[in-house]
Amino acid sequence: MQTQAVEDYLKAIYELQRHESRVSTTSLANRMEVTAASTTGMIKKLAGLKLITYEPYQGVELTQAGEAIALEVIRHHRLIEQYLAEALGVPWDQVDAEAEKWEHILSNELETRMDAILGYPKRDPHGAPIPSLDGHIPPSSEIRLSELARGQRAIISEVSDHNPEMLRYMGELGLFPQVEVTVLDVAPFDGPLTIRVGDQERSLGREVAQYILVREIKSSS
Repeated sequence: MQTQAVEDYLKAIYELQRHESRVSTTSLANRMEVTAASTTGMIKKLAGLKLITYEPYQGVELTQAGEAIALEVIRHHRLIEQYLAEALGVPWDQVDAEAEKWEHILSNELETRMDAILGYPKRDPHGAPIPSLDGHIPPSSEIRLSELARGQRAIISEVSDHNPEMLRYMGELGLFPQVEVTVLDVAPFDGPLTIRVGDQERSLGREVAQYILVREIKSSS
């Protein structure tokens, strides 16, 4: 019963678990853009298939079997994104929507060919790690750009692809993976950050900064 809907839900739970150990029905419904009642029905189905553990009012968590399926779909998705961007030149704000159409039907043979042609990439165009064939993603110590203080420097490691408009805006500001940024100032009361990107100063709202993951550059002094 590994249908597209099942795979979509498992992928969403995996991604939400990055920020909350047990995923609430509300969070999952919002991510899937469906009603809470619809989500509850799918949760019961997934629990019956032993792909998640579920306790009413306590949220859900992937089982080992559920995580394996989620990581396989995520590997397909991110590998397709990288192929579309690198081999076909599709803009980075369009690859996510296209990959959604392919991720459930990609054969193992085509996945292997795609991986080899790309040189076995480790990350997709947005910097998100591509799971290995055995379903492994290395642990991360990244933090949000919005968490940095004045004077801190960092390298962008990943940007969220949840909003194509936001991705286009990030691109206009030069906020791509592997780019170095320096926080010049942080306005109080959730105000914007002033950052340096290359030789340019930019003002960046917290709403955008929270969707950019960075690796802090530690001072050598």
